[in-house]
Amino acid sequence: MAKGKSRKKSTMKIILEKEKCIGCGSCVALCPKFFELKEDGKAHLKGSQADKKSESDELEIKEADCSKEAVEVCPVQCIKIK
Repeated sequence: MAKGKSRKKSTMKIILEKEKCIGCGSCVALCPKFFELKEDGKAHLKGSQADKKSESDELEIKEADCSKEAVEVCPVQCIKIK
């Protein structure tokens, strides 16, 4: 890193499209740090903010950790990382 330049603290978001979720639980099994199944039988992001316009849960994170695996195994591809 060049002298005088600082690292930008980057954050990313996990986005869970709740309407598409079928509640298979694979995200919860692989990544209980961020995901949980609730009474409605669907996955939810722990500590997330609901975006009513897109009907999604969004959670800002610093590192993707296990959420990358959750994205890969979701059979309906309702999880995104941006």
